[in-house]
Amino acid sequence: MHEGLPVNPWAALAYLIAGICFILALRGLSSPVSSQRGNRFGMAGMTIAVVTTLVTHYPMVAGAIDTTTAIEILIAIGIGAAIGILTARRIAMTDMPQLVAAFHSLVGLAAVLVACSAFLNPAAFGIVDAAGHILTVSRIEMGLGVAIGAITFSGSVIAFLKLNGNMGGKPIMLPGRHVLNLAVLAGILALIAYFTQDQSGWVFWTVTGLSFSIGFLLIIPIGGADMPVVVSMLNSYSGWAAAAMGFTLHNTAMIITGALVGSSGAILSYIMCRAMNRSFISVIAGGFGAVADTSGGEAKEQRPWKRGSAEDAAFLMQQANQVIIVPGYGMAVAQAQHALREMGDILKKEGVSVKYAIHPVAGRMPGHMNVLLAEANVPYDEVFELEDINGEFAQTDVAFVIGANDVTNPAAKTDKSSPIYGMPVLDVEKAKTVLFVKRSMGGVGYAGVDNDVFYMDNTMMLLADAKKMVEEIVKAMAH
Repeated sequence: MHEGLPVNPWAALAYLIAGICFILALRGLSSPVSSQRGNRFGMAGMTIAVVTTLVTHYPMVAGAIDTTTAIEILIAIGIGAAIGILTARRIAMTDMPQLVAAFHSLVGLAAVLVACSAFLNPAAFGIVDAAGHILTVSRIEMGLGVAIGAITFSGSVIAFLKLNGNMGGKPIMLPGRHVLNLAVLAGILALIAYFTQDQSGWVFWTVTGLSFSIGFLLIIPIGGADMPVVVSMLNSYSGWAAAAMGFTLHNTAMIITGALVGSSGAILSYIMCRAMNRSFISVIAGGFGAVADTSGGEAKEQRPWKRGSAEDAAFLMQQANQVIIVPGYGMAVAQAQHALREMGDILKKEGVSVKYAIHPVAGRMPGHMNVLLAEANVPYDEVFELEDINGEFAQTDVAFVIGANDVTNPAAKTDKSSPIYGMPVLDVEKAKTVLFVKRSMGGVGYAGVDNDVFYMDNTMMLLADAKKMVEEIVKAMAH
């Protein structure tokens, strides 16, 4: 038995309870209705796991508690808790995607630091044999842990920079990227295999360096339109990194939690890829959805288009039988969800059927629009996924698109040169009238391509800040 394994049956029971809490948390997070309950289960599970680990691994010196080390641990926990609470209170909903990417990077970095600590002082982790050599199985765990952790860290940093606007949303095409990625990945796996036979420092540190580099190489070619899948994929990576380090630390809770996060993230990525008609393998290989954009990514301002006012929009929607609202990242940036719900409430009072159409990758992370609408107390039974509502646009009087460009772009169905080609989109152009809220005609979507819906005969452009425009529509409806 490894020296670091908890032998206390109560500790094993506590870790089991924590694992059950994490499973219930995932189940709760599967629906907006039960998401708060899911978060509470997750918090309870993490509290049980942390407290159990601290109790069963008291820092001891000569049979007594090492007070100095215990105080250092408590200070570290306090600093982390303070940062977490402060961040949670101050973060805007529009910045949630980059916050998630930043958290993923920290999980990856933690896995790298644990692996490095275990390599530098394996005896403290109880992973050495009688001759003082690192156990073979521990070398495998260590190699995989540092590799996945480093990939997660560097990939999440690139994702953060793209989501935060520090890097452009367009794919950065590297020459021979697929060959380069496969060569580096093959080199990492070969070195991990060699590490089981030779625990020389150069092998471990080379694996670490190559893993950091492949994380950058994998994410750089991915365009902004595919960022929600990337966030989900990195979430999966962070889980597997935590699970690998759980084996190194002999911590059951970490293994369970990491496996749950890793598998659920992988399943979510697969579901999203199917929803976008993409290949899951191409995500892992890098360059997901990255093709050359021959259109130049410029809005075609010289084409004729119709501009409308808040009064025009209010009149059209009040005369409609059904209005389908399509929210996108523009709504999130403007924080227009509360005004949007107020507009919907007015329409419902006047006998208009109001529904919300959500694209699987609207926003910058999975479920981004659902979270915003739930925050505004939009009834869950009015919110529909793409496959459930796309057939209704042809019988809809008004499609009200608020800041959703790429997910409504018909070029995804017709233009093979488009970076979003093949992605299922919401068929808003089939509605009798399309009201499209956008800041200006000069910009393009996050994928960098123009939208033909802007120039269709049944489209009326409402050019303004999304929140301001919806508030003006609400005022016009009240008169």
